[in-house]
Amino acid sequence: MNKRKIINDPVYGFITIPFPIVFDLIEHPFFQRLRRIKQLSLTHYVYPGALHTRFHHALGAMHLMTQAIEVLRSKFIEITEKEAEAVIIAILLHDIGHGPFSHTLEHTLMKVHHEEVSVWLMEQLNEEMQGKLSLAIQIFKNEYPKPYLNQLVSGQLDMDRLDYLNRDSFFTGVSEGVIGYDRIIKMLNVQNDVLVVEEKGLYSIEKFLIARRIMYWQVYLHKTVLSAELMLIEFVKRLRELVLEGQEVLVSGHLKFFLEGHEGKDRTEIVRHFTKLDDVDIVAALKNASVHKDTLLSFLAKSILNRKLFRLEMQKSAFGRDYIEEIRHKIASKLQWKGQLSTRLVLSGKESNRAYNTQKDEILILFKNGTVKPLSDCTEHSIGPQIISKHYLCYPK
Repeated sequence: MNKRKIINDPVYGFITIPFPIVFDLIEHPFFQRLRRIKQLSLTHYVYPGALHTRFHHALGAMHLMTQAIEVLRSKFIEITEKEAEAVIIAILLHDIGHGPFSHTLEHTLMKVHHEEVSVWLMEQLNEEMQGKLSLAIQIFKNEYPKPYLNQLVSGQLDMDRLDYLNRDSFFTGVSEGVIGYDRIIKMLNVQNDVLVVEEKGLYSIEKFLIARRIMYWQVYLHKTVLSAELMLIEFVKRLRELVLEGQEVLVSGHLKFFLEGHEGKDRTEIVRHFTKLDDVDIVAALKNASVHKDTLLSFLAKSILNRKLFRLEMQKSAFGRDYIEEIRHKIASKLQWKGQLSTRLVLSGKESNRAYNTQKDEILILFKNGTVKPLSDCTEHSIGPQIISKHYLCYPK
């Protein structure tokens, strides 16, 4: 069977599956599950085109990795076929540990980061494939003696970020996120086993960081997107409370496993349930809950399903306690619910983002004279490492 297939990708055109084992991994149920997990969670409530999946993104990142390998080899960086295969597998599987609705429910359903779950699944796949993923796992965990291979998978200028910015911009229609990914890849090089960017690519890197900052506030942390995601988190929290109280709720067995709590359970059992869980389980739970007798649960479910989203105010400073209490009183008076359930509809917190981190593996610039400097010492623009934080208050309109 020919396993070197060609896939028509809407962002890059035709992309090729470079190794037979990559085809086998794509065909595996663990990877096919990514077709049923949206890349941008509920962002399509604001940008209707944002319906692409983790499956799309993983293939796109794989494609960019093949390009990066070709560029580095053309500059006489020695990357063996085994290393090339392994780093491509590592980027292909880097998001395999994402749960339903990606980052939105990451710390609500499970208390384990998706990258750790990715390692769990890679290790299980490695067992099934008689150790053929061992090198890929080493690279993914940054345990291989060529650090630049890990940097291509997980760094401040990795193929993951290059693809998701480009892809998310394409599907949302937010042109500010467009980056010169092809030029950035062409400017990659390696010095002392560390990834560097040639001096000619400096402005492309600055554009990349600016685009990333804009995409966070215009797309990923958009007020309405954040409102929808906060509502979904609150819905799952209420669902869990009812399950733990012994009340009857109609959910899939795999979702119920995590609602009841996976702490202390055998990892094999956790993985078995997790790999059957996707967006469909949550959407089905929402539809069933919309007619549930619990007032709070049904209100949240119907609001999410019908896009009756909460108002979200955002500002630099924290909201005053008196103002929050005033909002709670207004909501309680309007809904006339029994008890204190209505207070659960007023959500407050803080979101933060920074475009660039000078504390973790800075992007390095290689100058023509052979010197290497961190980006923070080279840029002429104010792409600083400062964390930008905004406080929010979210409540029914």
